[in-house]
Amino acid sequence: MNIVVIGAGYAGTVAANRLHKKVPDARITVVNPRGDFIERVRLHEQIAGSGTAARPLTEMLTAGIALETASVDKIGDGDVTLDNGRILTFDHAILAAGSIADPLPGAIPVGVWEGAEQARAALEALPANGIVTVIGGGPTGIEITAEIAEARPDLRVRLVSDTVAPALSAGAQRHIRHTLARLNVEIVADQITEIDGTTLRLGSGTELDSDLTLWAIISAVPELAARSGLAVDADGRALVDANLRSRTDPRIFVVGDCAAVPGMRMACATAAPQGAHAADTLADMIKGRALRPFSMGYGGVGLSLGRRDGLMQTTDRADNAGRLFLGGRITAFAKERVNRYAAYASRTGNSVWLSGPAQ
Repeated sequence: MNIVVIGAGYAGTVAANRLHKKVPDARITVVNPRGDFIERVRLHEQIAGSGTAARPLTEMLTAGIALETASVDKIGDGDVTLDNGRILTFDHAILAAGSIADPLPGAIPVGVWEGAEQARAALEALPANGIVTVIGGGPTGIEITAEIAEARPDLRVRLVSDTVAPALSAGAQRHIRHTLARLNVEIVADQITEIDGTTLRLGSGTELDSDLTLWAIISAVPELAARSGLAVDADGRALVDANLRSRTDPRIFVVGDCAAVPGMRMACATAAPQGAHAADTLADMIKGRALRPFSMGYGGVGLSLGRRDGLMQTTDRADNAGRLFLGGRITAFAKERVNRYAAYASRTGNSVWLSGPAQ
């Protein structure tokens, strides 16, 4: 039994390690473009120099799982073609290719590893009084803005977005704005329409100077699913059935950001339960057991606001924010524990997740 897992983020790593436990006789190969597991929830630390987001996949994958460091050109009829010319055959595959950024020219995409490394180097080289602009008012943008502002108080840091944390409660939004103000962050309620060197042009017609412009919006997925002939939605995410199998080829499971699962947001809190469910379902298929549809619910969302502040927002199962939230030093500690657990769950294949387990 040959199983190929494409992608070694939270979804792919959980799936591979869990499958190794449940189907020990299977030959599992993980394909990833780099030899490191990237903790995307720590990329803001990587950029600001306050932490690291990479750890070797040899430490994350269970002994006995093969690692192929390459990119995938295409998934064919039982074959995975790699960019190094190799072809891996599979009986089953799990597509966990994640998501990518699609920035305006002139901005560095910071929600992905390559962009984060580029931003880190550029930030280190930026002299005092330099201007850093972060585009995007979601969790990624907020975390990066706060982390840089705290680590480099000698810089001018601004956040540009129509809205800041729109999915959170009004109280949580006020806490975020208060924290960013304490860190001397300027918030500009507008949209970037063009980047011309160090000049940013806004939708309102205003122009701003920026020595370093960071794109903190993750909204696209790799073209691998579409390029391979799998049915996709308008955003390029692979269409799946109730068990997270491709509607085009039921031998292929699709999990994480690149899967079109209604009601799910892009997050490690989504990816890990989906990876666990794919592993459980595939194990049940191999053993001839009845299959259960994927089901999970959210319980909350956490944000880092530098090293000494954070925020935890409660949500209902559908991810709608409740009124209750916590902020401050104790929340920063709790968020750090969540980040550590995210890596632990990936390494062990544990399906228990703050967002709620796969049922």
